[in-house]
Amino acid sequence: MEQTKCYHCGDDCAKKPIVHDEKSFCCNGCKMVYEIFASHDLSHYYELQQAAGATPKEIEGKYDFLDTDAIVERLTEFNDGSIQIVNLYVPHIHCSSCIWILENLNKLDPAITNSQVNFPKKTVRITYHLDKITLKELVLLLCRIGYEPYISLEDMGERATSVDRGLIYKLGVAGFAFGNVMFLSFPEYFDLNSSKDSGGEFWLNQYQDVFRWLMFAFSLPVVLYAARDYYTTAYKGLRTGILNMDVPIALGVTVLFVRSTLEIMFHWGPGFFDSLTGLIFFLLLGKFFQQKTYSFLSFERDYKSYFPIAVTVIGDEGETAVPAHEVKEGDRLLIRNEEIIPADGVLLSEAAQIDYSFVTGEAVPVQKNKGDKIFAGGRQINGSLEMETLKTVSQSYLTGLWSNSVFQEDKTTKFQAITDRIGKRFTLSVLTIAFTATFVWLFIDPSMALNVFTAVLIIACPCAIALASPFTLGNILRIFGKRKFYLKDAQTIERLAQIDMAIFDKTGTITTNQKSKAVYEGMPLTAAEESLMKSTLRASNHPLSRKLYELLAAHDIATLDEYQEHVGQGISGTKGKRNIRIGSGAFTGSSDTTDQLQTAVHISSNEGYKGSYVFQNQYREGIEKLFLELAGEMDTAVMSGDNAGEQERLGRLLPKGTQMLFNMKPEQKMHRIRNWQEEGKKVLMVGDGLNDAGALAQSDVGIAISEDINVFSPACDAILDASKFQFLKEYIQLSKKAIRIIKWSFVLSLAYNVVGIYFAVTGQLEPVIAAILMPLSSISIVAFTTIVSNYVSRKLP
Repeated sequence: MEQTKCYHCGDDCAKKPIVHDEKSFCCNGCKMVYEIFASHDLSHYYELQQAAGATPKEIEGKYDFLDTDAIVERLTEFNDGSIQIVNLYVPHIHCSSCIWILENLNKLDPAITNSQVNFPKKTVRITYHLDKITLKELVLLLCRIGYEPYISLEDMGERATSVDRGLIYKLGVAGFAFGNVMFLSFPEYFDLNSSKDSGGEFWLNQYQDVFRWLMFAFSLPVVLYAARDYYTTAYKGLRTGILNMDVPIALGVTVLFVRSTLEIMFHWGPGFFDSLTGLIFFLLLGKFFQQKTYSFLSFERDYKSYFPIAVTVIGDEGETAVPAHEVKEGDRLLIRNEEIIPADGVLLSEAAQIDYSFVTGEAVPVQKNKGDKIFAGGRQINGSLEMETLKTVSQSYLTGLWSNSVFQEDKTTKFQAITDRIGKRFTLSVLTIAFTATFVWLFIDPSMALNVFTAVLIIACPCAIALASPFTLGNILRIFGKRKFYLKDAQTIERLAQIDMAIFDKTGTITTNQKSKAVYEGMPLTAAEESLMKSTLRASNHPLSRKLYELLAAHDIATLDEYQEHVGQGISGTKGKRNIRIGSGAFTGSSDTTDQLQTAVHISSNEGYKGSYVFQNQYREGIEKLFLELAGEMDTAVMSGDNAGEQERLGRLLPKGTQMLFNMKPEQKMHRIRNWQEEGKKVLMVGDGLNDAGALAQSDVGIAISEDINVFSPACDAILDASKFQFLKEYIQLSKKAIRIIKWSFVLSLAYNVVGIYFAVTGQLEPVIAAILMPLSSISIVAFTTIVSNYVSRKLP
């Protein structure tokens, strides 16, 4: 008697299934999970995949250890008392339905604000409100819906993950079967049936049926196990009305196996078990090669793409900027206004205002007091703070902020869309050609019909087309990282290649802080005013503030009672009854009309306006050449919040036609970029990463220039090391070459398929040869894109 299958997990329901809503369940746990999904309008989960769930295990008391605060503290990566973030390893994540349900956890419990799945690593990162749900309750919820996390108390510092060796096992099974089937097929190859009186070889003919059934036996695990993924993917695609790339492969394997089995059953012939096992073996070999190649590219990018963040460490010899990865546990750090906190630590300053929106999505700043724990990823928004690190800097965690769903857009790009369209249409075309050719051959030579049908299905696979874009862009991403140009993702390359307008901020972007000089003009400052000015400047991250801070003589740093940054105007600081304002002439009350003819930082205190520090801007090396090269291909512009004092000098440096916009507030920059985009422009914005966050986010591609301070901002799409600024044109050119490589890959792949289909339709291609050529086409595309992208980038500085 056929067993009833559980609607949720697919297990047998034994003799007495639990029936609910006209559906059968093996246990109350599965029924409860279904009820949870149905009550929260998540029953579409079962449309993505039948029996998609896992059987809930007995979990009563299993996770009581999560009531211990010390354990929770070590497991969570963020915990400010109201919001917690945890990254859990969930071994059961295996398909699109798993991703779908885990990224909709907020519908199951509104206390969960966000959940993101990392499919390759089988992890889910969950943000939730601690006052509404605890970590233990969250884990129990995951268990109830069939996604029990794996929590290792022995190694909480390193997330334990199992290595998926499924592809290696399948490749081994297919290779073993293919080798044995080929060996057993030798008598058929030499056609020994016609030479029964040949003496020594006669025994082979006596056991011909045995050999054929042995080939059948070796082929069974290949079809049922090694090729299972192709059947699964094809089935899921057909269930959702999509003809994906695995449909013709699954159909070809099925036809080969059924036909071969019938041939040996009715003694029609030896069948095509050699072609069948060879097909699966070479398909899996190609997939293994692709997987290894792409994981190598991804690993190298992960390793090379650490942001060039410098952290200010306070030591016995004063303040020193050091690479973030050199920060040790126990170091004392200075975090300036708007800087990202690079590591978990304890606040040493009296108070701080921390914006954790980059981490949690919550825009309300959190008040922290001396001794409180503060977390990596937060941003100081009220002056500077000092902290002692509790952990080393995890730059992989900081890079994770870059892809936070808070900043996500629709990532469907042109070539992703083209690949999807080609894949669907090509698959439909292949099926049409295969059936039509088979029908025609039934009248010409029925014995050739099956060979033609199988060869067409095997040889004409759009897999190579699908590989062109990810491998090209992935390799270019790796090359950029080695040249100190760090991109958020591969799709940024595609957008960079479409740029037709480049906009540059002035201060800190086309100017450098390394060689700037300042001359003070005005009333002498008292020692108290200089000390207060130094303490106030210490908290600011504006390039002119940073430079002026370094130029001033040493003073005792005082903890400010109040600090404010007035965006686009200046900064102010208060200590006791003394107040100082630093910024533009209008902000400080200057009546000096020469303000419009120079770059200056103005000072005022309790006694009124004092004077200004006049800067002679030093422009970056190669700026004239860069603008000249860009002007030949696109519109260029300079937008600055400073006055027009440098306009005449810039006019001599930059090509004619370069637009120059001064006295632009951050919101004005953003609106101006939006206006250009509405006119059809694809805008590149190059800024300093902090003051230009809005403009960087609004632009099609936002690049932050990094010199020697923490300029990390999730608003940007790329970070460019300041030493490579003059080579920006070369990076844009390489992006355009990458797009051409993808197009050439499409052409080569389509040409290969057209030629292959011709030989298959005309009956000149054996299935086993098609099985070898198909994965080779994919490997050739991978090799072509990798070699050519490396070649075109060889002269990149």
